Amino acid sequence: MDKKYGVYICTGCGIGEALDIDGLSAIAQENGMTAKTHEAVCGEAGRQMIKDDMANEGVNVPVICACSPRVWKEEFNFGSETITVRANLREGVVWSAEKPSDDRSQEVIDEFTNELAQDYMRIACTQAKKIDLPVPYKQETTNRRILVMGGGIAGLTAAREAAKAGHEVLLVEKADKLGGKALGWRKQLPTKAPWNALEESSIQELVSAVQTDSRITVKTSTEVARVAGAPGAYQITLKEAGTRSEWDAPSRVTVDMQDKIDKGEMEDPNAGYKKYTEANPAAEIVGAVVLATGWVPADVSEFEHLGHGKLKNVVTNAEFEKLAKEGKVPANVAFIQSPGGEEHDKDFPYANSVTSMVALKQAGYVREDNPDGKAYVLYQHMRTPGNMELFYKGAQNNDGIFLTKATVTGVEESGSGLVVKTKDTLLQEDLDLEVDMVVLGAGMKPTTALAPTINLSYRQGPAFLDLELFDGYADSNFICFPYETRRTGVYACGGVRKATDMVETIDDACGAALKAIQCIESADRGVAVHPRSGDGSYPEFYFQRCTQCKRCTEECPFGALDDDAKGTPLPNPTRCRRCGTCMGACPERIIGFKNYSIDMIGSMVKSVDVPDDDEDKMRIVAFVCENDAYPALDMAAMRRISLNNLVRVIPVRCLGSVNMVWIKDALSSGMDGALLLGCKFGDDYQCHFVKGSEIADKRMANIGETLGSLGLEPERCGVRQVAITDYDTVSEVINEFIEEIKELGPNPFKGF
Repeated sequence: MDKKYGVYICTGCGIGEALDIDGLSAIAQENGMTAKTHEAVCGEAGRQMIKDDMANEGVNVPVICACSPRVWKEEFNFGSETITVRANLREGVVWSAEKPSDDRSQEVIDEFTNELAQDYMRIACTQAKKIDLPVPYKQETTNRRILVMGGGIAGLTAAREAAKAGHEVLLVEKADKLGGKALGWRKQLPTKAPWNALEESSIQELVSAVQTDSRITVKTSTEVARVAGAPGAYQITLKEAGTRSEWDAPSRVTVDMQDKIDKGEMEDPNAGYKKYTEANPAAEIVGAVVLATGWVPADVSEFEHLGHGKLKNVVTNAEFEKLAKEGKVPANVAFIQSPGGEEHDKDFPYANSVTSMVALKQAGYVREDNPDGKAYVLYQHMRTPGNMELFYKGAQNNDGIFLTKATVTGVEESGSGLVVKTKDTLLQEDLDLEVDMVVLGAGMKPTTALAPTINLSYRQGPAFLDLELFDGYADSNFICFPYETRRTGVYACGGVRKATDMVETIDDACGAALKAIQCIESADRGVAVHPRSGDGSYPEFYFQRCTQCKRCTEECPFGALDDDAKGTPLPNPTRCRRCGTCMGACPERIIGFKNYSIDMIGSMVKSVDVPDDDEDKMRIVAFVCENDAYPALDMAAMRRISLNNLVRVIPVRCLGSVNMVWIKDALSSGMDGALLLGCKFGDDYQCHFVKGSEIADKRMANIGETLGSLGLEPERCGVRQVAITDYDTVSEVINEFIEEIKELGPNPFKGF
């Protein structure tokens, strides 16, 4: 596009009083841009001033120098043919300005504050010059049909809700009938007030509603053999349930494996599937996938002292439910919720609140079928959230149901019955309970913990990555983006996402169906689905310089890249979530977005004015993740928490997008340090793009070696984890890093 710039400096919110507005205008002039001021650029009059310049002078790149880019987004959205650039002078400079101290007078503080504002003006003007208007990726056709995998409560609900919204649905169930595990329920947990009594199962009503819906195509005794393609154009290969062939679930091809395949040193594990798909085109085309394949009872046989598999009447809760439906409920039953033994405070694997509520439900069966029956519920943790607390109280008020915290030390045979040995009960004494049957509270293990399930035809393999980090659950970011998996366009709900009761499962399924619909519509418009919803950019590759190193395909958290036989990346734009991890990974710097590129950020870094001969004016660049760390800085500023004015903040989409050349650019231009602030990673990760912070941490460890070889201390570069709630400590985190830099002294490359 032919750009016409306009710079608009706000003097409200304390900006005019604290900053040299004429000096800021002069910097805009130096960059060939005309600056105007207004006391409230965000107000109606201020925005009208910008609109008038657009209409009369052709301005299409307004540079708004005012508040944080996180606020007033819609007010400064001037249409799809306009690029709006923001300079954060309010939260980033004025509201977070340092306060006078013994070391610095107000006069010195004012000088440093104005230098900071001027650098942000330079950065914004540079960004405006380097940024381009994104053009959404438009695929030829977008299929709006939704595949639902699984015919239990979650799958049936998702299919029905998607159909209600006007979408065609393909429902695939590997069993010979719909209904899932609910078909085996004697009764179901309460779903409505007064929440204290069991209900008759409603599964048949749901099955009938799905089977009679003209928008839903049902295929039972069928499995999804392969899912290829991308959102809006998935190719689905089906097979008869229970059958296997040479092309089932091929192995994940790693970089080392692909190298061996290319050299002829090993056979391509995907060869059989590739041969099959060439001869058998995909039978179904869909736009998105809802994964509702459910769960299986977790294994409890490892707890030998409890006797499952050895003692006749020791069963799991799933096995007991079947007996109860058949009317085979003994008079005296112990429901054990925790394995006891040495790990006395732990529950069974995958146990949860649903496990607790099922124990209470099944204790009710004992009382229903046996007027003098007794049910003993032995637990370490009893969980009945929300309205189910009323169900728990109902069980407490039942004279034949006994609940106590207890450690079970063993189960033994005694005549025709069993003896459950317990200690540390609420009665402050050990108990030996004589019962007819023992029921173990086995947890709900997701199907994705056992097998690929989704069977993706992706370069990174048929399953979701790193399932072991999440106990096998398919969810991508449980806190921030529920229902989303590590594969864009595939949405999990019900037991495969988390342990849920019926009410939660229905809510889950509705959410997953809506996500699938959102994905299809976004794919049709050529914009990102999440978390950068509506972003019209997508990564572009300059393949002439590609060395087939495969780093981008390996590091992409979402499998958005496949590759050809030579290892050249094959982008799938509708799979992409626009995090830029591929851009950060590329050593040749051939990947970029029109509105976010290596050249753009690198130029912004170089635009910072670095004093050559003043040790008091060190410069530290901070690449700050826009998802957690940047909001934390904004919130700190709103509370007038000071931020060290030696640091220059540059927001990035994700730390995974940080290319190490930016660090080299910063240090070679004389900056004294580079800090990366991103989301927490590890077991308790909070990264919106799952792996970005972790990948950046590994890259920075490697660049430390490079800096050491150049005579620069590796300590000049750092990565710090910041949660969005750390607004009260983020300033301290930055200050600690700056103090470390001060101890190292100025960058020896200053002035070169």
